[in-house]
Amino acid sequence: MSEETTLEAYADKQELIDNIDEIFEEAVKELLVEQPAVHVVLTGGTVGIALLENIDPSNKLDWSRIHLWWGDERFVPAGHPDRNEGQATAALIHRLPIHAENVHRMPASDAGMTLDEAVDAYDDELAKFWPELPEFDITFLGVGPDAHIASLFPGLEGIEVDDRAVIAVRNSPKPPAERISLTLPALNNSKNVWVVASGADKADAIYAAFTSENPSEAPVSAVEGLEETVFFTDEAAAARLIDED
Repeated sequence: MSEETTLEAYADKQELIDNIDEIFEEAVKELLVEQPAVHVVLTGGTVGIALLENIDPSNKLDWSRIHLWWGDERFVPAGHPDRNEGQATAALIHRLPIHAENVHRMPASDAGMTLDEAVDAYDDELAKFWPELPEFDITFLGVGPDAHIASLFPGLEGIEVDDRAVIAVRNSPKPPAERISLTLPALNNSKNVWVVASGADKADAIYAAFTSENPSEAPVSAVEGLEETVFFTDEAAAARLIDED
C-alpha cells in the first residue's frame, strides 16, 4: 500500500453509503470544473448497488459530461439478474439525464460474440477514449470475502495480467464461471480508487488489503490509484484493523 492509501470507517452501512455518495458528488463537481468529462467505473455487489440507489439525480451534476464504465461483468444474457449493468440501471441509470452513448456496458453473452470477442469489443470501446490504458477519474471496487476485486480472484492468473486492459475469465470460483474483467493495471490507472465494503464477512479481506504482500493471495492488496486509494467501510468490515490499533 502507498502512503496515499487511507481507511475511512463509518458506524454502519447506511452512514457509509450516505457519506460516500456525498463525497462522490462533491468530487465529480470539482472534476467537472477542471476537465470536460468525468469517467467513473461502477461496481456491483450489495454496497455498490446501494450507493447508486441512494444517489439523488436532482443534485445538479451535469450527467451529459459523465461516462459510466464497469470493472467487471458476468457473461450472461442481457436482462439476466446477475448482470452488474442491469442492477445499476434499475438502481440509478434509468433515473439519470445521461446520454446513452455515455453508458459503456460490457457485452452480454447473447450479443452475438464469443467471450473473447466481447473482451476485444470492450477493449475497442476503451480505445475510443485512450490509446493505451484507460485513464479513469473514479473507480469504485467492491471486495469479496476472499479478497477478490472485479473478477480478479485469488490463485487465478487474471491478477497477474499486465499487458492489456480487459481479460476473459473462464474459471471464476463464484458463479457464473465466465466473466469479463478489467485488469489490475487498468484499475490502478485511475486517479482515485475507492474500495467499498460493509459487514463482518469482509473483515478478513479488508485486513488483508493493508497487510498482505501477495496479490495472488489477496488481489485487493494490490489496489493503488494514481492520486489516492480510499477504503470506505463500516466498522464491522474494518474490525480487525480497528482492533489492532
